[in-house]
Amino acid sequence: MDPSKNEFTLRELNRQFSPDVNPLIESTTIATKRRYVRAGRGKDLVDPMTGEVSAVSTIHTVEERDDAEFVKVFAEGVRAMYDLSRTGMRVFQAILNEYQNTRMSGGFADTIYLHWFDKGLNGQDLSMSEATFHRGFKELLVNRFLWPRGPSMYWINPALFFKGDRVALITEYRRKKPNVALSMKEE
Repeated sequence: MDPSKNEFTLRELNRQFSPDVNPLIESTTIATKRRYVRAGRGKDLVDPMTGEVSAVSTIHTVEERDDAEFVKVFAEGVRAMYDLSRTGMRVFQAILNEYQNTRMSGGFADTIYLHWFDKGLNGQDLSMSEATFHRGFKELLVNRFLWPRGPSMYWINPALFFKGDRVALITEYRRKKPNVALSMKEE
């Protein structure tokens, strides 16, 4: 069963347990409506379609933000890159906040406990219905933000959930190549 296909139910996605190994450690590429999003630890800018390493002109800015604003800016950047719906973004923000409170073991936290009860995530009110939460949660599973480890336990994608103090969200812009077939018809 390929979790990147949106044709599965939340129940089917939640049954794909991987109790011993986090399958989200390896780099992944997710196709959204308008782009490919690559998450991983690559050091070069690589075309995800061809594997070609490209020389690029880079503009890099650094901004300092307080803790609350940092999490919001990070979540908004991820939302834009993955074309998350408003619901997906709200659920991601809630899980990201929950992750920030997760205890680290061995210097990192690679799993998170998530359970819906008392009208909220882990008992914390999210001001959304359970059905709305499940729609957003399914979106995060399909886009490989999380992976079921066991009942109510999930592996986190370390490129999308971290406890660091800096993040670089990179958007690469490319010029469209002229359509050769179209220019030949005009002649």
